[in-house]
Amino acid sequence: MPKRILQGTVTSDKNDQTITVLVERRFKHPLLHKTVRKSKKYRAHDAENKFKVGDIVRIEECAPISKTKRWTVVTDATA
Repeated sequence: MPKRILQGTVTSDKNDQTITVLVERRFKHPLLHKTVRKSKKYRAHDAENKFKVGDIVRIEECAPISKTKRWTVVTDATA
């Protein structure tokens, strides 16, 4: 089974080797037929502490690293 890859914006980099990424998804409401925006925050492992607030990054599913971290940063999405 392939690992999921999501793209989002870094909202926090205060923790060591951890960033918080806000991922927003858009979909059409099945009954109202209008575009709905939903967002969710994921905590991702950033081993080198190179990503800062506002960066757009791609994150990938991985084995649990800690209680809340199940994602790791793949690359900078703009590169």
